[in-house]
Order: sequence, then C-alpha cells, then structure tokens
Amino acid sequence: MPTIVLIRPQTPANIGFIARSMKNFDLKDLLLIEPLCNHLDEESIKISKHASEILKKAKVKKYEYFDMLKQDFDYIIGTTSVLGSDYNIPRTPLTVEELADRVTPKTAIVFGNEGNGLSNEEIGKCDFIVSIPSSKKYPALNISHAAAIVFYELYKKTGKNKINSHIRAATPKEKEVMAEKLDIILDNLEFPTKEKKETQRISWKKLFEKSMMSKREAFVVLGLLSKLEKKVTCRSRSR
Repeated sequence: MPTIVLIRPQTPANIGFIARSMKNFDLKDLLLIEPLCNHLDEESIKISKHASEILKKAKVKKYEYFDMLKQDFDYIIGTTSVLGSDYNIPRTPLTVEELADRVTPKTAIVFGNEGNGLSNEEIGKCDFIVSIPSSKKYPALNISHAAAIVFYELYKKTGKNKINSHIRAATPKEKEVMAEKLDIILDNLEFPTKEKKETQRISWKKLFEKSMMSKREAFVVLGLLSKLEKKVTCRSRSR
C-alpha cells in the first residue's frame, strides 16, 4: 500500500483525523516531513482513536528529505485544489479515480500543509498531481477530508472488504422466468382492452430487466408470482 506523506502539517487534530482515515482504509505508513506540531500530541492521539499505532510508528524527516523521495518511491503523487491551465503542465491533474489506477506499493501520496498546500516548487517535484472536484465558490477542502476521499478511492480498487461481495445478483435466467410467470398471470386476468394488458406486460418486463435485485430478492418475487400464477389459473379453470 502507498505511503501517506504530510508536508509541514501544523494541526494535531488533522494529523489524528488522517491517521484514523488511514486505519479505516487499511493504510499503515505515515511519513511526516518537518511537522510544525507534535504528532503525538494528546489531541491527535485522542482523535485518532484506534489508529494511534499509525501515529506512533510514523516516520519524521527534515524538509530536505523531500528531495530524496524519488530514491525511495516509484511515484510521487501530490494533491492540490489549485488547478493550472493547459500551459501550467505541472498543475494538470489526474482525477482521484485515475490515481487509483496508478498507485503501486511504493507510491508516496503527498499532502501539503493546511495553510498553503503544496508550493509550485513542491508540485514540480511530483510525478503526478491529483485534485478532487469541488465547488468553484470554495474549492479548498480540509486536508483530513481530502485525504479521506483519496483513501476511499484507493480502497475501492484495492480493498479486500467489498461491502456487497457476499450478495449474488439475480441472473438473466431468473428474470426471464419472472417474465414468463407474469405472462401467464396477465393472460388469466381481464383488462378493458388488449392495449392495456400489453402495457402492463411491457412495463413489468422492463422493471425486471432494469432492476438490480439480488438473488434472494429474485426468489421472493418468484415466490409471489408463483402463488399468483396458481391462483389465477385455478380461477380460470373453475369458470
């Protein structure tokens, strides 16, 4: 997983929040370059909650080490809310989704300090920069909020805990069976006109096709349709 680099962070609370977000998304390595506060401050430890070990294991380097990052990492990726024009090539950003495709285990993702972000000189030393779309009226996100968004996008690509991995989707065949049962039900129901019956048939089939139902939900629908099918066919035979 990539290393998270904070350049001259100045607020213990933000460092604590970033450590907590790192823990949320399975990131472990934090590098602080010339921090302007104590990252082991009581406030940062308290805010980090169960991620305090990330703070305790964090590496602290002098500012000069920033020039040596390329010796230790494959890619240096900076973050910024200040975008450049076509002529300002160093500030031409990747999207956060594109960032997730480029990250390797030896990637450093660099966040500037809360007041000024990354300078033009610092950005010039990065291989890529990434920016998060936000309102033009107030584009600058709090550093801990921006970090959480970046971490989330990385986790979507690489994380092991997929929230819906245990849920199987309904198959096209199951949706086809639903449509077949619906046809039988409609054929045994009376409608004022053939057109109204056909409208029902088309509308329900489209709903089945467009739905994102799970296999379990499909079984529930099929169960109900089966009961309705039996009821309407029995009624038709008794007439």
